[in-house]
Amino acid sequence: MSVHSDDYRVMPNQTVKLKKFPTRYDGKMTKEEGLEKIAELYRRLSELQALLYADGKQSLLVVLQAMDAAGKDSTIRNVFSPLNPQGCKVASFKAPNSVETMHDFLWRIHQNVPRSGYIGVFNRSHYEDVLVARVKNLAPKEIIKRRYEHINNFEALLRDAGTRVVKFYLHITADYQKTQLQKRLDTPEKNWKFSPSDIPERMHWDEYQEAFAAAFSHCSTADAPWYIVPAERKWFRNLLIAQVIVETLEGMNLHYPQAQFDPKEVKIP
Repeated sequence: MSVHSDDYRVMPNQTVKLKKFPTRYDGKMTKEEGLEKIAELYRRLSELQALLYADGKQSLLVVLQAMDAAGKDSTIRNVFSPLNPQGCKVASFKAPNSVETMHDFLWRIHQNVPRSGYIGVFNRSHYEDVLVARVKNLAPKEIIKRRYEHINNFEALLRDAGTRVVKFYLHITADYQKTQLQKRLDTPEKNWKFSPSDIPERMHWDEYQEAFAAAFSHCSTADAPWYIVPAERKWFRNLLIAQVIVETLEGMNLHYPQAQFDPKEVKIP
């Protein structure tokens, strides 16, 4: 029982058409089998976080992007719950404030990159500036085009500095989003999560799909790959994301530091 993560990875220079990617999938396993696998992955993820923290030379940045109601918050709550909060930081990016708009679009992002030994999670990210900005014409097309290159260079810089970057798009259909938004309206304790602006945003569904596809086509690199995650089965979404993160950490050649003394010679009075 295994999931081949490369099946969901956007290869460098691949032209992405999102309609060709599934939004609902089970990895050819039962939910019970999937939950057993998730439990194993969570245990391994906890071990690897401790190793990353002790090693103290590298960090991991996890980027989550999606349409509204696709489950970014749920993903963070589930996949990252096994982690020690001391070594994990979540940053959420809303519309830039007045100070942030006075700087380049990566300025506020760079300040939130995880320090060595840490795992950082971005709930939305620098990609908003080639998604929302493109759909709402907040920047000229030529500027958007140049931002793809800026993003690739930025993520290459992070890799050179010891930060691995892995990016996930939670893929859903417009019908699934409608169902999830309706649940927010029907459930009093979830009313606060609904915004009237969600409705006009839905009217731009196709434009957003094109913007996401363009971002993946331009910005999935060998060192900072995008994964298109079928997100309508939440347990499989969690499994796939946890597996990719575990595989990424395992590939970072982490080591516990060597003691600068002989523990056998230490006598505790």
